[in-house]
Amino acid sequence: MPGKKTMAVTSDDKVYAALAYLWVLALVPLLFKRDRAFVQFHARQGFLLFAVEVAISMVMVIPVLGWLVGFFGWLAAVLLSVLGLLAALTGRTWAMPILGEYAKKFNF
Repeated sequence: MPGKKTMAVTSDDKVYAALAYLWVLALVPLLFKRDRAFVQFHARQGFLLFAVEVAISMVMVIPVLGWLVGFFGWLAAVLLSVLGLLAALTGRTWAMPILGEYAKKFNF
């Protein structure tokens, strides 16, 4: 975009962005790298994924149905975490299905 200044993604940015997909560690880049757009993109997604994982953990206390939902929910969460982590480490912005749209709307 003309007139829009973009910053190069540094290796430090990649590490902080990758931290966002490691459960509660999403708070580290969310709070300490507020001036880095690439890091914040991944931090918002990682934090929402963390919130979904906490909700899945709560659902798992319900016998049978909760266990099934929890199992498949955790499987999806792990897959999304790995894909997000790989995208962050390679310097790409990858919007997660569903959560990616919500992450764009959040302004922490």
